[in-house]
Amino acid sequence: MSLFFISLVYNNNQYHIVFIIMLHIYSPFTREKIDEIPLQNFEQAQQKLDIAYTLFKDQSKQLPAYQRISILEKLIDIMQSSIEELTIIAVKEGGKPYSDSKVEVFRAIQGVKSAIDTMRTMHGEQIPMGITESSKGKLAFTIYEPIGVVFAISAFNHPLNLIIHQVIPAIAAGTPIIIKPAGSTPRSCITLVDMIYSAGLPKEWCQTLICASHIAEQLVSDSRIAFLSFIGSAEIGWKLRSLLAPGTRCALEHGGIAPVIMTEDADWTSALKPLIKGAFYHSGQVCVSVQKIFVHHSICSDFTEQMVKLANTFKIGDPLHPLTEGGPLIHPSEIQRVHLWVQEAIQAGATLAFGGEAISETLYMPTILINPPDDATVSRKEIFGPVVCMYSYKTVDEAIHRANALQFGFQASVFTKNTDTAFYIMKKLNASAVMLNDHTAFRVDWMPFGGRDSSGLGWGGIPYSIKEYSREKMLVFSSPALE
Repeated sequence: MSLFFISLVYNNNQYHIVFIIMLHIYSPFTREKIDEIPLQNFEQAQQKLDIAYTLFKDQSKQLPAYQRISILEKLIDIMQSSIEELTIIAVKEGGKPYSDSKVEVFRAIQGVKSAIDTMRTMHGEQIPMGITESSKGKLAFTIYEPIGVVFAISAFNHPLNLIIHQVIPAIAAGTPIIIKPAGSTPRSCITLVDMIYSAGLPKEWCQTLICASHIAEQLVSDSRIAFLSFIGSAEIGWKLRSLLAPGTRCALEHGGIAPVIMTEDADWTSALKPLIKGAFYHSGQVCVSVQKIFVHHSICSDFTEQMVKLANTFKIGDPLHPLTEGGPLIHPSEIQRVHLWVQEAIQAGATLAFGGEAISETLYMPTILINPPDDATVSRKEIFGPVVCMYSYKTVDEAIHRANALQFGFQASVFTKNTDTAFYIMKKLNASAVMLNDHTAFRVDWMPFGGRDSSGLGWGGIPYSIKEYSREKMLVFSSPALE
């Protein structure tokens, strides 16, 4: 960041010196500066909240559902004509490979479609009346209303699709939103919000806030914020929750350790490619990235050998190259952190089966560790890097116990051919979602998505976020004609 001194503001018959801090955006691959954006101060953040809250309280300015649907339909058209632009912006600032970033753009478009579908089908429920003497002559049902101002804080790893998941549900629910993108990847958010304006949404309904973290922390405590949507680390998420005003609701999406249990009877050869993809997609910078694979001891050696062969073919390099499968970590400091954790595990007794080295200042090899100790950092914490740990086990109950040993509860996987075994493990695993014969990072944007325990609070997913951004009201009619 750079500090500029500019004397351009004229107020009360005099000029005032304004201090503007510029946020520099760097390519995570080349480390070249690709943009700079002015950071907004607390006064500007408060002004945005003033605008959003005043808008919400003025019911005459509410946008009817059909108008919001029309805006979202126009947004789809704009995005579909801008797929390449959105892809390149995401690649350059976030480092996710070109092919995967393009998939993210298609997912983002599908997310808008999902919001429209939800708007057309979402409804309250009729509450039974007339079933007791006190309820005779009454008709009751619930409706959904906008919850109020939403403040959303996003993450870098899906710079477009996460914004879709936080912003579009607010438009669908009819509530104003202030969105703070990650400091390393704000351009995707800014571009998308500009497209939303072009689609016809008045600017006060969706405002982008580019600010330092401490300003966001100050803003969340304001009682005018009705809902906080946060995607990021557990440490920050729980801290923000503690700062919320009474009555402010929230959804927190943190990380996990994404355990996989590979049983003795599993078709493990078919599991290899999905698990490699699940472990090394976006260089492991995904909250449900495959991190811990518990493999039955009878197949562990053969399974490991084939995983190593596939990892050796995984293409790491320039994220703009169409054949690249794994790109950079978001910052060189992350390379240093991941390498430190890997070396610590090796020194503690883990076997390095593959990788374990930095290719450059920004690239780290796909890495496979065998049996790191349970107290090693790679076994205890979310790695958020291209590292997968494999653990040999003897009984299914042992594998379940070890998979459940930490206070994470996000997505998990089971590989087995036996239906009874599948049900047993899936029921016992402490996870918000369990996949059968697929990797832990599986997701479609209309399914519920979120962590439990230290992994988060509440549900994401387009339809579920729309409901989170709404509140139910019950209407009760009384009439003799209903008796």
